[in-house]
This record gives sequence, structure tokens and C-alpha cells, in this order.
Amino acid sequence: MSVLDQVRADTVRAMKAGDKATVTALRLLTSELQREHKEGRGDEAGVLRRERKRRLEAADQFAGAGRPELAAQERAEAELIAAYLPPELDDTTLATIVAAAVAETGATTVRDLGGVMKLVMARTDGQVDGKRAQAAVREALS
Repeated sequence: MSVLDQVRADTVRAMKAGDKATVTALRLLTSELQREHKEGRGDEAGVLRRERKRRLEAADQFAGAGRPELAAQERAEAELIAAYLPPELDDTTLATIVAAAVAETGATTVRDLGGVMKLVMARTDGQVDGKRAQAAVREALS
């Protein structure tokens, strides 16, 4: 079952349960997944990561503007979306991938960060946040 099918099924369950907030969030997610599918890219995990990131950034903006109720709503939607993402890699696995990428590229300084990041992100296949991967690469190169 694809992520889109799972989101659709969960939307129906939420509708039957009368959970309006969940229905709204899942409908937005369904729309984005359908758009991605129609455009032929089919990167469901990428859509999920992008939408989760949008919600977290919006929550930060709302919190900064003194709107904690809207920030909480956005964080709840981000958690809902995160449930559909594959589990993130643990720190030891990430460190192993980073060490292998550093060795393969021959990187020695932070100036070589771009090449190492390219390899790390390709090997992790969306199972790690870019900021977390960048922090691990910076630590390995310093």
C-alpha cells in the first residue's frame, strides 16, 4: 500500500471519528501527494519531508508572533505527517555513513562539506534530516 493510499484510508477513519483537525491535515497532505504523483515525480517521502518541514517552520513563526495555539496546531500536524515517514537513522549508523563518505571523498576540511553531504544524503535516502546530517559531517571534518 502506497503512502497516498494509507493517507486516504486514515482520512476516512478520521472522518468517521469526527476528528476535523486530522481530516483537514490529511486532506492537505493527500492533495500534495496527488500533485506529486500527477507531475510524474512520485517522491512520496520527499513530499512528506517537505510538508513536515513547512509545518515546523510555520509553528516557529506562529510562536515568534505570540500565537501559541496556532503553533501547537502546526506542530500537531507535523507529528501527524512524521508518522508516515520512514524511521530516522540512529546516530551510530549516521556516523558510520559519514565516516565512509569522508574517507571516499578524501575530505579533510569543512570546505569539502558539499561533496561529503552529497554522498551522505544519497546513502541515507531521506532517513535523516539535512541539518542533522550536516552537523554530523561538520563534526567529522573538524
